[in-house]
Amino acid sequence: MKNGAIATFVNELPAIGRYTFSREEIEQKFEKSDAAIKLALNRLQKKGKVVSPRRGFYVVVPEQYMLTGAPPPVWFIDALMKDWQSEYYVGLLSAAELHGAAHHHPQEFQVICDTPHRAIHLARYRIHFFKKWNVQETPTEPRNTPTGQMKVSTAEATALDLVRYYESAGHYSNVATVLSELSEKMTGRSLVAAAKCGVELAVVQRLGFILDIVEKPKLADPLHDWLGSQSPRITSLRPDLDSESTELNKKWNLYINDQIEPEE
Repeated sequence: MKNGAIATFVNELPAIGRYTFSREEIEQKFEKSDAAIKLALNRLQKKGKVVSPRRGFYVVVPEQYMLTGAPPPVWFIDALMKDWQSEYYVGLLSAAELHGAAHHHPQEFQVICDTPHRAIHLARYRIHFFKKWNVQETPTEPRNTPTGQMKVSTAEATALDLVRYYESAGHYSNVATVLSELSEKMTGRSLVAAAKCGVELAVVQRLGFILDIVEKPKLADPLHDWLGSQSPRITSLRPDLDSESTELNKKWNLYINDQIEPEE
């Protein structure tokens, strides 16, 4: 193959709707030495034509993102997770924003997956991965992206995850703020259905309490009715804090050992 063949291949990918490729693909397509392939890919990276969120996986940088250094994660997250052979969905505050309920723009792109991965820093973007054992049980929906589709947790599943991973969602006051907006996209029936998908009862109890705080009885009441048949144990709003001498909310069997103050 002629010199520059790899660069030509990469530069022509967007014309066929592709923005990602792997080193393995390059090795199979071009009869070149490891050193030649490494040199070609390094040149493309130095020119800002491609970026590599993980070793052996590359993203073509569209013209409109040359100044920022990389396209947003929605351009490549599905391809990246497939390359990792990892089940995933976009979740937490990133999912809430996609559902139109982010009070503030999330500072990181949050992904729930079935295998552990270190956070990725790419140009101005940070992708944070959260391992969850029952990813495949969580209700998701497809969302169109500039390059195809990606999986996003439903509004109801997002609400449950926000409570489960409350520290990464800005703690309970921010969770309550987001839930007050996210609730407009939720139904009581679908929320109960999502709660049945392997969610810890303590998470459901905490969510129900917060929904009461933001005055969403059409969502809280169905959860309460379902919980009644599950005989939930008494637990704490914050499992990491002492609950001694704190008030017990008998409706949700929950020691209220934290203050929740949603933004107006």
